[in-house]
Amino acid sequence: QVQLVESGGGSVQAGGSLRLSCTVFGYLYGGFCLGWFRQAPGKEREGVAVINSDGSTFYADSVKGRFTISQDNAKNTLYLLQMNSLKPEDTAMYYCAAGWVYCSGAYSPRDFGYWGQGTQVTVSS
Repeated sequence: QVQLVESGGGSVQAGGSLRLSCTVFGYLYGGFCLGWFRQAPGKEREGVAVINSDGSTFYADSVKGRFTISQDNAKNTLYLLQMNSLKPEDTAMYYCAAGWVYCSGAYSPRDFGYWGQGTQVTVSS
């Protein structure tokens, strides 16, 4: 069984930065994809960034150049989402998710079987 726990959300002014963490409890063995999704009130859940077990990453166009997804080298159960140059439109609940799938440019929340509880990110103008 895999459990995901997010942390690091909060409130920040536009232009600021936040770093989200996703701690994986259990065993994610080879061939998995771990991703960050977000959902704003009244909107569908959307993918933000994903990282595959081979280290490849993909980003939504809206966050390219501003967000970076990575695996902590010291703790291979810790995944990070560094968010810089935050905008008010980045305000949402952010979720960490994992699944045994290879993520490329197109993926769906349905591809992910494990989800965290979410962490709120609020960006004020």
